[in-house]
Amino acid sequence: MTVSISHVHIYVDDPDAAMLFYRDTLGLTVQNEVAHENFRWITLTAPSQPEIQIVLSQPQAGRSAEDGAALAALLAKGELGQVQFSTADLDATFEKVVATPGVEVLQEPADQFWGARDAAVRDPAGNLVRIQQA
Repeated sequence: MTVSISHVHIYVDDPDAAMLFYRDTLGLTVQNEVAHENFRWITLTAPSQPEIQIVLSQPQAGRSAEDGAALAALLAKGELGQVQFSTADLDATFEKVVATPGVEVLQEPADQFWGARDAAVRDPAGNLVRIQQA
């Protein structure tokens, strides 16, 4: 039996700001965009890994008001985990990332004791995003 990752979900409070970051800054490709009631979700892929879909969705979409509010509160605090990307040129990618409105720098590019060279930011929704040198 073979198991592989097919989708990764990232909660965002503002789909337009998220698109600016994930599509325009990181270069992900939009595969699908769906609007339902007052919410949207956007599916993107990395050109180098089109089989893995990243789904940007709003905390309140498809949930009870109570659950949506709880997720939105955790998102606002930056407490919903992290996503990690790799790039061939960390310094160039970092410069592009920090120029994106709403991005908060947590760590500039640095060599880590575990052997990686990486940087950390919060996306416009507050999610922790780490980017490492490939």
